[in-house]
Amino acid sequence: MTRSPLLEMAAVDKAFGATVALSGAHLRVEAGEVRALIGENGAGKSTLMRILSGVEKADSGTIRISGQPFSPANPQQARDGGIAMVHQELAVVEDLTVEENLLLGAEPSVFGVYLPARMRDRVISSLSLLGRNDIQPSTAVARLSVADRQLVEIARALVHDAPVIVFDEPTSSLGAQDIEHLFEVIDRLRKDGRAVVYISHFLEEVQSVADTWTVLRDGEVVGEGNISDTTTEELVSQMIGRRLEEMYPRIARDKGKELIEVEGLNTRSGVKDAQLTLHGGEVLGIAGLVGSGRSELLRGIYGLDSIASGSVRFEGKTHRPDPNRSIRAGIGFASEDRKKEGLATDLSVATNLTLGASSGRHFFSILGLKKERKDVEVQIKQFGIRTRGPEQPIRSLSGGNQQKVALARLVHLDVDAVLLDEPTRGIDVGSKTEVYRWIGELAAAGKGVLVVSSSMQELLGICDRIQVMHRGKLGASRAVDQWDEHSLMVRAVGGEGAA
Repeated sequence: MTRSPLLEMAAVDKAFGATVALSGAHLRVEAGEVRALIGENGAGKSTLMRILSGVEKADSGTIRISGQPFSPANPQQARDGGIAMVHQELAVVEDLTVEENLLLGAEPSVFGVYLPARMRDRVISSLSLLGRNDIQPSTAVARLSVADRQLVEIARALVHDAPVIVFDEPTSSLGAQDIEHLFEVIDRLRKDGRAVVYISHFLEEVQSVADTWTVLRDGEVVGEGNISDTTTEELVSQMIGRRLEEMYPRIARDKGKELIEVEGLNTRSGVKDAQLTLHGGEVLGIAGLVGSGRSELLRGIYGLDSIASGSVRFEGKTHRPDPNRSIRAGIGFASEDRKKEGLATDLSVATNLTLGASSGRHFFSILGLKKERKDVEVQIKQFGIRTRGPEQPIRSLSGGNQQKVALARLVHLDVDAVLLDEPTRGIDVGSKTEVYRWIGELAAAGKGVLVVSSSMQELLGICDRIQVMHRGKLGASRAVDQWDEHSLMVRAVGGEGAA
């Protein structure tokens, strides 16, 4: 006799106006199963999960939990019905404590009196399960790093013992140790009989943590199977609908003049005596673990973090880092935290693409406005941004498409040096290749690209030189062919020859 799955979604349709987001989509997850839900940005993954979590209502289709019909009218009903979501885009409230965030919307009370002590043991055990006893329940979330806020998001799903847990890109801000703890937690959830849906663009993660897979493409399920029976190449082919011949396209380029020279840079955020030179026509990578100071280095050069001492020169001239001065000089920056720093989420795609640029037009210039509109449409097409049009609010785009907008803005700014902090965070496999090609084209056009990435493989695939950060100190530069993943990791953890 076939048992009922813990979660079953069948024949789910959803359209937004003329745009079909889902067409006959289905998903089935047994108790004790981890199912990977994968696909390119805009494939329909987020829409399907938003329907499951009560944020959106399906046009048609059914949902069953443990064989019983389930139709949540809102997120509270979904949570009460046993659905827990771990969102990629952080949904924590910075002004509240860790404990208050974990219990938000389900605060224990008697006659309207808040009684947090009734749930404190569960709050502490959820953090402990993630290997983070050092995060205190009374700590304000605003004081935590992006990685630690991500862990709070994960702990919130664990604290309510939901039978169905959805992880949407849960590792995008986590370091290697936290990812290892998370995978241990997911294994415990599997053994505990939960149904886990795991969404990720990191296929190596999917192959490590999941039992089965389902691929969505253009709103339809195009394939599913067992992870153990499927190769990486087959998964990629299912996702993008074609063979992926080359993940890291190499475009011929010539190393040019020095653009950015950093000497003895110390920042108040922890960078110590950094030395760096970025040339036009090259891609320079910065490797290191989360918290090593990689992001702080870029932020110091650009002017977002205060410099305590040292110097930055651009094209041979002294540069006093400040975002406005940096843009005017020809330095562009894309933050890893696109939601907080990279985008104006209440504004349109077109407005975000043109933020910070004069566009070469005068006020009330009709010709200038037309040119700007044409440039925006070209960039939407060039970056493959899935949108209903330039005026669509950017908050309604998927996370990966929002990231593409943040990167496309740098093209509109037409800067000479580009600082990229985790440029492919939240972007699907096919789109990553497009971003790598774009980076190569920038370098081929004589621009300098400085890239921070948590993926050693990514840095080895796209860079000409790599430097490694460890506890705020930047190691010496080496040509990419002098590195491999092992040597990069040894340096990153402070081993042999680390700075």
